[in-house]
Amino acid sequence: MSISTEAELEGMRRVSEAVGVTLKLMKEYAKVGMSTMELDNYGASILKKYGARSAPFLTYSFPGYTCISVNSEAAHGIPSKTRILREGDLINIDVSAELNGFWSDNGESFVLGEDIHNHQALVDASRDILKKAIYNIKAGTRIADVGHVIQLEAKKRGLRVIKNLAGHGVGRSLHEAPEDILNYRVRSNRERFKNNSTVAIETFISTKSWNVITLKDGWTLVGDRGGYVTQHEHTILVTDTTPVILTEANEIWC
Repeated sequence: MSISTEAELEGMRRVSEAVGVTLKLMKEYAKVGMSTMELDNYGASILKKYGARSAPFLTYSFPGYTCISVNSEAAHGIPSKTRILREGDLINIDVSAELNGFWSDNGESFVLGEDIHNHQALVDASRDILKKAIYNIKAGTRIADVGHVIQLEAKKRGLRVIKNLAGHGVGRSLHEAPEDILNYRVRSNRERFKNNSTVAIETFISTKSWNVITLKDGWTLVGDRGGYVTQHEHTILVTDTTPVILTEANEIWC
């Protein structure tokens, strides 16, 4: 989306606050012994207070209000009353929503309780790489160059990037141009970030896999070579200088 009026910017700020606060509060609410469905219903109640509607439910008829992926699940995990959270679980929550015709998207991976399975380094890598990638973005920056930053930073840490998941434009719909803000460089991609555009930048950092595959439930994604995947995501406004983090309410970097 290209922001051209103060009303559009305010609309994006409001929906981004809704999804950001929902993500933050869901992370704080998650407890050992809780089902992912209970956590999802809590997130739905927060979105409802804002008057926002779940984007995956609205757009794709996803069987949940948020995506909650646990351990080997990379993304699009379906909330379930039988999926019980355990100490040390690697959890990803992805929250996206629509409010008054504007859409925003954000996500975070974290370790629940004590890091007994040694996932924290992977979580930290994903979060830190996202920050570096975002602060390399301004109007005119090549999208491929930002993918290169993500790929190089992952490699420095002995990690991989997922190649068939990507960030995307967002604003008047959940997914819009540019549709593939990849976590690696495609040299032939000459597309550049545009001033005053809103985009969702995501890191997908992996221990073993290069791609994800879909399980039989038709939704849940896992690595094609096993291992673990972490994701962090912000919706931002591209400017001529420093980007504006619209979903800063999630406090990913606090």
